[in-house]
Amino acid sequence: MAGDDPRTDEQLVEAANAGDARAFAALYLRHRQWAADLAWRFVRDRDVALDVMQDAFLQLLGRFPGFRLTARLRTFLYPVVKHLALDRLRRSRRHVAGDERLDGLPARGAGDGAPPAGIAAAVEDLPEGQREVLLMRFVDDLPLADIAEALGVPVGTVKSRLHNGLAALRADPRFAELLADRRR
Repeated sequence: MAGDDPRTDEQLVEAANAGDARAFAALYLRHRQWAADLAWRFVRDRDVALDVMQDAFLQLLGRFPGFRLTARLRTFLYPVVKHLALDRLRRSRRHVAGDERLDGLPARGAGDGAPPAGIAAAVEDLPEGQREVLLMRFVDDLPLADIAEALGVPVGTVKSRLHNGLAALRADPRFAELLADRRR
């Protein structure tokens, strides 16, 4: 099955550039849940998030053959998904709130990247730049250099946003309660 392809993203990109459709399918299966979850963070609507995810992969497909992977694939996909999601929000002029998850895709397991409710609420109230960096670092597990590249900012800016976001969370009573509960 393409989702279980043992090749690295770099090897799959190379194979897709050579015309191997299964290699692109493996990239899609490997990263679709992450891309859909990322889109959902912006649009808060399951169907729109799935559309954004598919549009992002169509854009990626359009770059083959000849696509060069200069960083992680997620570093490339992040700004594409973000732009498409924000564009969709601007066009629809509505932001659907809610806590629906993307149940249409296979689960990623217990550590699926969804923060506990108290943390999620506190993170949601952070300024966009801080929230974005925190989610990329701790939910998507991206290195600082990849975050900087995806956002088009210096690594120092990423570090500053990360530091300020963590400081704001530590000062937030919802986060403090969650930490106190975990220490018991």
